[in-house]
Amino acid sequence: MTTLMALKEKDTHMNRKPLQEYEFWFLVGSQSLYGPQTLDKVAQQSQIMANGLDASRDIPCKVVYKATLKTPEEIEKWIKEANYDDGCAGIIVWMHTFSPSKMWINGLSLLQKPYCHLHTQFNRNIPDQGIDMDFMNLNQSAHGDREHGFIATRMQLKRKIVVGYWEDEDVQQGIGKWMRSAVGAIESKKLKLVRFGDNMRNVAVTEGDKVGTQMQLGWQVNTWGVGDLIKELDKVTEADIDKQMAIYHDLYEFGSGDLETIRYQGREEIAMKRFLEREGAQAFSNTFEDLQEMRQLPGLASQDLMRQGYGYGGEGDWKVSAMTSLIKRMTEGMDGGTSFMEDYTYDLEKGKELSLGSHMLEICPSISREKATIEVHELGIGGKEPPARLVFEGHPGDAVLASLIDMGGRLRLIVQNIEVVTPIYKMPNLPVARVMWRPEPDLKTGSHLWILAGGAHHATLSYDADSVMLEDWCEIMGIEYVHISKETTVSSLKQQLFLSDIAWKLR
Repeated sequence: MTTLMALKEKDTHMNRKPLQEYEFWFLVGSQSLYGPQTLDKVAQQSQIMANGLDASRDIPCKVVYKATLKTPEEIEKWIKEANYDDGCAGIIVWMHTFSPSKMWINGLSLLQKPYCHLHTQFNRNIPDQGIDMDFMNLNQSAHGDREHGFIATRMQLKRKIVVGYWEDEDVQQGIGKWMRSAVGAIESKKLKLVRFGDNMRNVAVTEGDKVGTQMQLGWQVNTWGVGDLIKELDKVTEADIDKQMAIYHDLYEFGSGDLETIRYQGREEIAMKRFLEREGAQAFSNTFEDLQEMRQLPGLASQDLMRQGYGYGGEGDWKVSAMTSLIKRMTEGMDGGTSFMEDYTYDLEKGKELSLGSHMLEICPSISREKATIEVHELGIGGKEPPARLVFEGHPGDAVLASLIDMGGRLRLIVQNIEVVTPIYKMPNLPVARVMWRPEPDLKTGSHLWILAGGAHHATLSYDADSVMLEDWCEIMGIEYVHISKETTVSSLKQQLFLSDIAWKLR
């Protein structure tokens, strides 16, 4: 079911290339030994495969057949071109025939883009009567792909391996998910984040090495004083706010609260968006401890910016803000929703334990199936005016929580599978967006595992991303990955973390 929020989430002005316009170059391996007739067949069949993959509904980006590569010079040429083409987000390689892998060493040593090795073949079946030596010479993928696989392993190259018949849905889904991870890696190198003020005082998990993170992930994380934002607030006109209010009326229900309060949120949103656009930023953070003369903590304003695809992090948490932005980018065109999230409290009915997630204000309406309602209520902390916010519930379904933490010298992404459920209480006196979920393997064990791994109280919740997509992103970016699922136990995770610590210290 496609929601209004999911459709509207595409309407953003971050000057990003649409996901579907990124290209993945299909490079096919062979050699001159087979002669022109066989090589013509290789090229024809490779083009058919590329067209078929490109047409698949599970493939979110363009698949472009570029060449059948027969020499080291051709391989090096096309990999260099892929590196320097901004429209190319990665390469997909397949050995139709036997391509001696020493030919690939120079080219692969230069590769700077994400890399998928597709192990497949043109024909689904072996033709009982038709198989002869000509067929064998043409169809050697089982042979050639193993040769290619060796050299990538020998060179210790990061790559995605997808195995199966190229027309099968699971193969196309595997390629499609990896494409989203690859685009996330490309976009990561471009990501800019604006911190309005600093972190909440004395909070540990929102800190981190911004220089190290930029070196590894590409994120440009910089701070502006709240006074700089206030200057933008002062430039917003009543006519500007009228236009923003029309957008609110189109997207949301209006509940309790003074319209002037809602208009002030509109003023904040316009000012923040102009600031972000001016800086070319895709994510932002703030904290209620640093508002200066701002009358309200941006609630509705932050929520509506997230709806458009911006990342957000409360309490100055720039890491979760950037991850939310990237996951929204990776899942573009999907309609489950992605949001900044915070664990709040538990329901500990034995055998039915659930977690309640929310935040003071800033949860993205893309995760709701219903129209959110704008309400105005006291915040209870911060000493500012009661802010307007969107009130709604997250829809039931499978999702993940993703938490990026700085381990001192390395980054770790913790991903936990969860099942979001319909809230079991009405909670009429809690006027915020909220989500209830059952973490895997269960709340008690899952919370133990999360804490053991160092998971933050902030996370990105996504119905669209899954553990495979995020693991692929981590592998491309070269960061540690921890997955908590139904099969994870305390003892197995302790062993994994122990070995991981040793391995990362040796790098």
